[in-house]
Amino acid sequence: MQFDFLEHTADAYIAAYGKTLDEAFENAALAMFETMTDTKTIRPELQETLKVEAGDEFALLYNWLESLIIKFDVEEKLYCNFKVKIYDVKNVFKIKARIWGEHFDPKRHPPKSEVKAVTYHQMEILRRKGEVCVKFILDL
Repeated sequence: MQFDFLEHTADAYIAAYGKTLDEAFENAALAMFETMTDTKTIRPELQETLKVEAGDEFALLYNWLESLIIKFDVEEKLYCNFKVKIYDVKNVFKIKARIWGEHFDPKRHPPKSEVKAVTYHQMEILRRKGEVCVKFILDL
């Protein structure tokens, strides 16, 4: 299982899973785009590199998802595949990611919900043996 949509009154509350933190961040991004459209309709035609950094893992998750929202808002691009590598360099957490997607086409990408922002409210990073779960809320 890559992600679940959890019960929440107005916004999208998501739990994304992975064997590693890298994979959980990848699935968090996929879940966010699934909130916006059917990700099966997104073609991985463009490959880009995205770098993000923060002072802790929570801020890193926030900055990661927020940077993808900005790419959609500014460049009108949707993404469907992600390869994340997280580094801790002297207590500065960094992501170097490859992302694949395409330009938004309203004829092929059915709109679901407009994602306005990521929030820190109820954000969690849970580690269990062999699994990482990241939970976050998207402001719709």
